[in-house]
Amino acid sequence: MKELLAEASIRSARYVADVRSRRVSPRPEQIARLNALGGTLPVKPCDPTEVLALLDNIGSPATVATTGGRYFGFVIGGTLPAALAANWLGGVWDQNAAYSVMSPVAAKIEEIVLAWILDLLGLPPECGAGFVTGTTMANFSALAAARTVLLERANWNVEENGLFGAPPIRVVVGEEAHVSLLKALALLGFGRSRVMSVPTDSQGRMIAAALPQLDQRTLVCIQAGNVNTGAFDPAKEICGLAQEAGAWVHVDGAFGLWAAVSPRYAHLLEGTSLADSWAIDCHKWLNVPYDSGIAVVRNAGDLRRAMSIRAAYLQTSGVREPCDYTPEASRRARGIELWAAMRSLGRDGLRELIERNCHLAKAFAKGLQREGFEVLNEVELNQVLVSFGSSGETQRVIAEVQKEGTCWCGGTEWHGRTAMRISVSSWATTEEDVERSLAAIIRIANQGKHSAE
Repeated sequence: MKELLAEASIRSARYVADVRSRRVSPRPEQIARLNALGGTLPVKPCDPTEVLALLDNIGSPATVATTGGRYFGFVIGGTLPAALAANWLGGVWDQNAAYSVMSPVAAKIEEIVLAWILDLLGLPPECGAGFVTGTTMANFSALAAARTVLLERANWNVEENGLFGAPPIRVVVGEEAHVSLLKALALLGFGRSRVMSVPTDSQGRMIAAALPQLDQRTLVCIQAGNVNTGAFDPAKEICGLAQEAGAWVHVDGAFGLWAAVSPRYAHLLEGTSLADSWAIDCHKWLNVPYDSGIAVVRNAGDLRRAMSIRAAYLQTSGVREPCDYTPEASRRARGIELWAAMRSLGRDGLRELIERNCHLAKAFAKGLQREGFEVLNEVELNQVLVSFGSSGETQRVIAEVQKEGTCWCGGTEWHGRTAMRISVSSWATTEEDVERSLAAIIRIANQGKHSAE
């Protein structure tokens, strides 16, 4: 085992050393070689060292370099050094984080991380939280708590009676609600077509004046950080209206909630702390390894009622039991790398990371605008939308940039227009990365201009 782990360390260190200089996307022939990992499962055991070598030699070249500094797709962060090392140690520990008796260290670290995050993001200190896979399950978990409470107000116990014959709940979302939120609502039995959609402005912000009449069985879902523009719904106004009516407000804050750590951007979140629940992604802007998200609910008991399970053989100790707050029972100890990331960065380091990413996003926007290309959004956070002219030309630029390999940017549709979406989310991204990426994007875009001439 010791020799095998040493070999894994050498190979991993080599990957980390090379990731900044390599192409961001693998070449087609490197992807094709992945077939060598398949075939008939061997009958006899294989030497673990040979297994590791095969995985590295075939798998590493076919990875997307999301841990480098020039990946700008899908709001994907890198992996902080301390978080990666802690993830390795956590893998060696192999802790089951369901109950404190199974792993006292995992349970305690979750308590510590929760207190740190609530403080950093300005959320109420009495909140309860579940450490889950990402924002989809964070939305699911928090909205399950909302469902429990809203139906309880109608004298309906959804955990015991299910949804057959249950009183209706009105669900209100913005027109630009993220698909992960809609998926969570569908999984919870709220459906997609029954959800009421509220108009948004040119940046994707919900128009508070367009909200329907709210009441005690209304669930309002707002965004902190639109996945295309980075814009924030007007939380203060919406939460004020909801509180008057007794409605529940949930915040899908996958990456945007982290803006709270910066005095420059915290104003974008005004009123967010007045909500009843929040969904947070940690493998985005906190830059920890996959997978990692947090469901936060103002009243810890609400989340516990929706998620807890009991059986005779499951021993509890009277302390916070992690599985009382998550859909899973057995799961990995996700709090370990969260603790390491936050401890290594500190409050100032996390603030600097957020502010640097936002600064670099603005540098992208300014560089593209100087060349005459149209930026479609107000760049107030880390998201940039750019059009290179027609839909076909923009699609060509996106495809050629991805193929060329200097950087990777995705495409999107924004208010009927095709756009390249640039998401700056990694701790590893530098000014040089932005300059190299801008040069490649502009060169490819200008090739289309010259061809047209």
